[in-house]
Amino acid sequence: MIHGFTGSPASVKPWALAMHEKGLSVYVPTLAGHGTHWSDLNKVKWEDWYQDIESEFLELAKHCDQVFVAGFSVGGALALRLSQIRGSEIAGTILLNASIYDERNRFKLVPALSLILPSIPGGSGDVAKPGARKHGYDRIPLRGLNQVKKLWRTVERDLYLVDLPLMVAYSLNDHVVHPVCSETIIDNVYSSDIREVVFERSFHNVALDHDAELLNEETMAFVLDVISGELPRGESIFESDERELIDAEFESIVSGLSLDQSAPTTYLDELDAPRYDAEGFTKPNPVLPAPDQISRFALLGIVGGALFTLFEMFTGIDPLGMGPWPGVLGFIGGVATYIWRSARAEDDFGDGVEL
Repeated sequence: MIHGFTGSPASVKPWALAMHEKGLSVYVPTLAGHGTHWSDLNKVKWEDWYQDIESEFLELAKHCDQVFVAGFSVGGALALRLSQIRGSEIAGTILLNASIYDERNRFKLVPALSLILPSIPGGSGDVAKPGARKHGYDRIPLRGLNQVKKLWRTVERDLYLVDLPLMVAYSLNDHVVHPVCSETIIDNVYSSDIREVVFERSFHNVALDHDAELLNEETMAFVLDVISGELPRGESIFESDERELIDAEFESIVSGLSLDQSAPTTYLDELDAPRYDAEGFTKPNPVLPAPDQISRFALLGIVGGALFTLFEMFTGIDPLGMGPWPGVLGFIGGVATYIWRSARAEDDFGDGVEL
């Protein structure tokens, strides 16, 4: 289980204890910069938080056959990131009021304000149930909050990589994370079956609120349904693209076939038909162009070279003292020149033909 930004494991402790009492092994790591002083959150990056949860996940995987990941608030974004990277090793993911963006105008000022202000006052928590204990920092470190924004961008961009069983739980009256975040997650992941749980009596921190027992029941039911196979893993984006490509190729083949027996031609007739339209087909060996002066010299070389060679071979008379070679060379040169002069200027002698 992963707690939220400026929070601590205490924010999800009742939830974790309830799962442990039902027989599950539970790890709740303290994220880097948390559990000490708020200023420490200005010294870490979101990648440090990810390293914390990944190392705890790998440690838990050494002792358990199947591992589920649960995240609350920003911890939900980290749970999604772990699911995007190590999804094949995770049995299922549980999100509780997960945050992946915030469109309020004040969040747009965070990058600039973080350069001049170390922190701003934080809230007292968002719990509807009276008497809830405080479980995090009373100030919000702005550099740390800017790291949250960077995490959000990465997670939202890669939502399509999530294809494992998913439980998305959210409160209708959450004053910290708008329910639209959960709707965005549901609409953009590739999980084939998503368990959606809605809380009507609680605010942001459901584990400390009126619906805590409902959260515990739904979480355990989700875990058991995944283990039993009732909630299967979805089709990944890569498998989906491959399947769509195969379907498209099949449709292309089928569309060319006709089962109508009354058709004037059959598919076999079409195979035997000419491959090109006579009107659009350019015949090979076009008519040679009119000879010019160079072509005439080439023709003279061909005829003269052939006659000189035959004359020398049959009479034995060598007027140039070089044997038949002048005639042979004249013949070859004439043929090469004539071929060059006969070629069309627009002919393409490349390796392939562009259609």
